[in-house]
Amino acid sequence: MTSEHGRSLDEMAADLTDRRRPFARATVVRAQPPTSARAGDQALVMADGEMFGFVGGQCAVESVRQSAVDSIAAGEGVLLRVLPEGAETYPETSGARVAVNPCLSGGALEIFIQPVVPTPIIQVVGDKPIALAIVDQARLLGWAVSRVDPEAAGVWEFTEPHGVVASIIASHGGDEAAAIRTALDHHVPFVGLVASVRRGATVLDAMDLSVTDRACVHTPVGLDIGARTPPEIALSVLAAVVAAIRRDGLAGTGAPEDAPAVVEPRREVDPICGMTVMVSADTIEYDDDSGSHWFCCKGCRDTFVARSAGGLQAAQ
Repeated sequence: MTSEHGRSLDEMAADLTDRRRPFARATVVRAQPPTSARAGDQALVMADGEMFGFVGGQCAVESVRQSAVDSIAAGEGVLLRVLPEGAETYPETSGARVAVNPCLSGGALEIFIQPVVPTPIIQVVGDKPIALAIVDQARLLGWAVSRVDPEAAGVWEFTEPHGVVASIIASHGGDEAAAIRTALDHHVPFVGLVASVRRGATVLDAMDLSVTDRACVHTPVGLDIGARTPPEIALSVLAAVVAAIRRDGLAGTGAPEDAPAVVEPRREVDPICGMTVMVSADTIEYDDDSGSHWFCCKGCRDTFVARSAGGLQAAQ
């Protein structure tokens, strides 16, 4: 299966992953005739709803696009059951979603949607046991890790500026202020300094940080779990970062300059079949005196136009 650019979906997925662009892979796992899709058919869906590949007709496509965009935003996979109108539906359950499409040909589909979102990046400044323990444990979490030589902490360049969620300074001395300043200048949202309460306060007081920058710096960094050993301290530090991500919605540094801006897709209701459609450049549209209307397929648009014309004739 190829995209519109002639590349295979696997090649396209690899390229998106390398460029740290979020997307979702939709795979048909069950197809009940009559339907144009078959088990194994796949598509890739971008965060803005753009789709490449094939997972069924237009009605199925709209349901997949919406579920994929939601899946990317939530970072969780979902099993989408696309059923014809009047079919016996499954109850909504965690991890599964049901879409009833009145314009479906009569078949049923089950499509698994798996989001692929960029791996969080954590940068660690230091080469002492605590820094090394943080590196090891961060990798166990599946994160990408960049360890920085503390001697270059104030002058290093971010090689992965997109997606850095945290910079942890665990150099136990040296130019910690320079390391903190560099992270803040690159808009890292979580900056942690491994230090005692007294030394941490001394370092920050000398920096004359703005209120906004000061709120991004955590010292002593880590949850208070009574940690003593380097692995325990590393655990407390990473627990604080995880809490910031999962509980507080912490996101990484901004997208690369060449990345397109992701705008939440507009959603409208097809006035004929009642299906919710995502509005994009290729969405079928019809404008009349009452405004703009969007449709899941040409058939619904033609029906709308015919009904509108009939109403006008009756009024005359």
